[in-house]
Amino acid sequence: MKPRTKMLFAAAAALATGALMFVAPPAQAATLTEVTNFGTNPSNLRMHLYVPDNVQARPGLLVAIHYCTGTGPVFFQNTQYRTLADQYGFIVIYPTATRSSQCFDVYSQQALTRGGGSDPVGIRSMVSYVQSRHNVDPNRIFATGTSSGAMMTNVMLALYPDVFRAGASFAGVPYTCFATTGGSEWNSQCAQGQIIRTAQQWGDAVRNAFPGYTGQRPRMQIWHGTNDETLRYPNFGEQIKQWTNAHGLSQTPTFTDTPASGQTRTRYGGSGGQAPVEAISMQGVSHNLPVNAAEVIRFFGLNTTGPSPSVSPSVSPSASPSPSPSSSPSPNPTGGPCRVAYTMNTWNSGFTASIQITNNSATPINGWTLAFTLPSGQTITGQWNATYSPTSGALTARNVSYNGTIPANGGSVRDIGFQATHNGNTGRPTSFTLNGVACSVA
Repeated sequence: MKPRTKMLFAAAAALATGALMFVAPPAQAATLTEVTNFGTNPSNLRMHLYVPDNVQARPGLLVAIHYCTGTGPVFFQNTQYRTLADQYGFIVIYPTATRSSQCFDVYSQQALTRGGGSDPVGIRSMVSYVQSRHNVDPNRIFATGTSSGAMMTNVMLALYPDVFRAGASFAGVPYTCFATTGGSEWNSQCAQGQIIRTAQQWGDAVRNAFPGYTGQRPRMQIWHGTNDETLRYPNFGEQIKQWTNAHGLSQTPTFTDTPASGQTRTRYGGSGGQAPVEAISMQGVSHNLPVNAAEVIRFFGLNTTGPSPSVSPSVSPSASPSPSPSSSPSPNPTGGPCRVAYTMNTWNSGFTASIQITNNSATPINGWTLAFTLPSGQTITGQWNATYSPTSGALTARNVSYNGTIPANGGSVRDIGFQATHNGNTGRPTSFTLNGVACSVA
């Protein structure tokens, strides 16, 4: 075994006992169950499945992917995903790599090709198996992983953007960065952070993974420690380049904050909790970084105990699967029957727009259509939490399945938004109508 490979294994072993907090088994009947014969499985992966007792009628599905030297059952025990599944009613798949290193194949040509074979095909089969038996919401399928599992998360989102709606990568590398020849499992250049490419090159790698795909790309949450000694910190920035470019976004953040001591969080393409790309840099943290499962679930939008929304065929794949939060009712609503806040973040050839709709009337709104006109030269290229038609000129934004209700007396829906290009005209719409009624503009 190569020394650097041993280093990865040692770091991964530390993950099994270190920063990943042990969670005591819940006092209920649900258990982790191994599933065999789940479909095409060219690399002989093992599959474990956790279905909570209070599973939703139309549940979300999370694929939680372990690090080198790990297994699905160990990842189940040492992360909080199963506790959160108990709380919110989603299902979790825990794949296990069975090669001697217990690392996932993120390096072979087969693994980096859609439908090409190896581990990604087996994981895709696991998802299909659960979808066919548990009424899974196809708009709420996600992947997350640590180290080798984070690399595989990048691979799965690149190969299967029509399956996964978002991913979360803890100490990973961009899709194709770890590619090798001759069967080697280790790419020293990538691990050392020496593979530096342009955002366009990284984005092209994602686009070439599924030629002809025109749907929306999965959202991505990226975590990395500045002192990562195994998969060096430059891989954090390279992942940001890859996924912002895949979404057609600038690498300039639209939002920056400090969610915890030593952490810097940047968002791209939106300022809300389900921005297309969210990245958290952890100052002074090694490869053995803590896994904040609650923040992953929040980013995915799986943190709801309400009934799982039904899927409308008209919902765009870009629509974020999280419910749009309602504000507290205002005792003295102003601005007529409705009010619209429209916020833009612009750069040289594009912008993002975030919309909040407030219902000032005394009657709840059940199902909404917001009509407005984009200024000349502006064209929508991406969207979330609403469907837009057409993509330029006079258009309408319609609610998706989970945010159609706006409470009365100051209730609102927010984080409705889109990404667009412009030809130099960065003007804003001058008027909005909600279900045919004119709204004031905040």
